[in-house]
Amino acid sequence: MKFAFVTTNLRGGGAEKAMLNLASLLASRGHETQIWLLENLVEHAIPSGVTVHNLHVCHITKKGWLGKRLAAWSLKRKLSAAGPFDLIVSTLPFADEVVSLARLPNVCFRIANTLSAEIDSLSARDPKKAARRRQRYRHLYNRQQLIAVSDGVAADLKATLGLSDARIARIYNPFDFAHIRQQAKQPDPDLPHEPYVIHVGRFMPQKRHDVLLAAWREAALPHRLVLLTSASPQLDQMIHAHGLAQQVTVAGFRPNPYPWIAGAELLVLASDREGMPNVLVEGLLCGTRVVSTDCPSGPREVLTGPLARWLVPCGDPHALASAMRDALASPRPSMPEDFAKFSAEKVAQAYEALALENRGNS
Repeated sequence: MKFAFVTTNLRGGGAEKAMLNLASLLASRGHETQIWLLENLVEHAIPSGVTVHNLHVCHITKKGWLGKRLAAWSLKRKLSAAGPFDLIVSTLPFADEVVSLARLPNVCFRIANTLSAEIDSLSARDPKKAARRRQRYRHLYNRQQLIAVSDGVAADLKATLGLSDARIARIYNPFDFAHIRQQAKQPDPDLPHEPYVIHVGRFMPQKRHDVLLAAWREAALPHRLVLLTSASPQLDQMIHAHGLAQQVTVAGFRPNPYPWIAGAELLVLASDREGMPNVLVEGLLCGTRVVSTDCPSGPREVLTGPLARWLVPCGDPHALASAMRDALASPRPSMPEDFAKFSAEKVAQAYEALALENRGNS
């Protein structure tokens, strides 16, 4: 079969990484996979067997109404020439708008975030803008084929966002268990030599570095806190404001984060919202303790059974500090019984079934 994946760029985020993993997985199963980017920004390594096409419309994508339509015209022309595709999967809202305007066949929109939580966060700052975004999402996604990356995202789309006419399939992000564990054993000379706790995620409001740093100050642990994110003046200011300049290392983006995750005593997620936090799955696959906010959506689907004790309320530094202390005093975790649901095999089969269904309907 032939798959195309469309997104804005390949910055060092979880949604982009998941899409690369998915394209690589399907290529390894004998399918032709192509990734189409709207702008020339690539921070991830490109897996073998995956072809990446860049539309070079970065100068266009920043020009609003007209720019989106010009990008859609370019995308339609080039994908039509490269096709036909059994399934075209678009990821992240800007790319989704461009793909929708292109009116391509056999399209699914992969929803990687809990959209109502995003809208609620925006509403606190600008209620009118939040209302416009809600309406935009409803117009964009209703009556479409959607892929939700977690049960929480699927429920949010249906019940909270009100997409009653959308067809929604829940398909988790794929994880190659053996590959992740093999990558975790790769040497990295930059790894800290002292015990450390790790946070993996871009510096952006929803990741709540402010809550993490407040919790770290309260917890008063003897470890170093390592932030796997790119340096920024705003992050440095936040670290200094909490009086933690001597206790925190900003280690930058790492194409292979697994040695860092495996070497940590604890991995912490402090987000207010997610779609499916890949790093929690990766942490458990590396045998690392994990603590997470019980945010919408995904952490509750990863930390099941006895691991649910490591879920804490969002925006609560005190609860997060207490959980970090308790987790570090506990044994390293065992794999949850239901972890096979994240396996590459199950995810690949779900995408293959979706492509066959779309082929039959086209």
